[in-house]
Amino acid sequence: MLSLSVILCWVLLFPSKMGERPHTANRTSRTVVQLDFHFQEQPYTQNSDTLYYSSYRHLKWDDFQGTPSPNGPSAAVSYTSFAYEGSSRLYKDTLHITLLLQVFFVKSASWVRPGYQTEYGLAHEQLHFDITRLVVERFKQRLKQTALNRDDYDSVIQYQYLEAFKEMNRFQYAFDRDTHSGMNAAAQAKWRDKVTMGLKNNGNLPEELGNDINRIPFRQN
Repeated sequence: MLSLSVILCWVLLFPSKMGERPHTANRTSRTVVQLDFHFQEQPYTQNSDTLYYSSYRHLKWDDFQGTPSPNGPSAAVSYTSFAYEGSSRLYKDTLHITLLLQVFFVKSASWVRPGYQTEYGLAHEQLHFDITRLVVERFKQRLKQTALNRDDYDSVIQYQYLEAFKEMNRFQYAFDRDTHSGMNAAAQAKWRDKVTMGLKNNGNLPEELGNDINRIPFRQN
């Protein structure tokens, strides 16, 4: 029997530590905004409750340390989400904005029922994690294409973050809808290929998949 999976995508609104506002005495001068991105990386330790996404370290069933829900049809639940922390520095006519992107899995909030620890089921949960990472790549690329200025860059970044969170929910819902929560192996294989392509291609997805997902209303679990 195949493992059923439901993703819990709860946003963690980490404070956006963007630092002090740049001085505005020379506001009439043109300020160049430069964005730099870094991904949170943390060596795996068994005692850590948070796993940061790594292409070199996939999920294991031992990572699912939460208590299964007594109700509901799900055989496994993964808690994945993303957040960012930021800092800014004005140097001459350039505003340097650095964002630390965090894509994570919370072990104590993720669980699997006994008897459902199959390799195929684990691949389904890993795809949920991969989708979260894909959405963050898309968030990153949108920010690169967004006009930012030194007066309201923090609010613009926050807005794009919330839009990305909504997109994450749509992607996760579409994935479980199309695969029947992992019951449809052929559909899961197609999603795996599309997500892999997106991760290799700066978040860009096949047009038909992107259009379909954009028609799904926002669902907050």
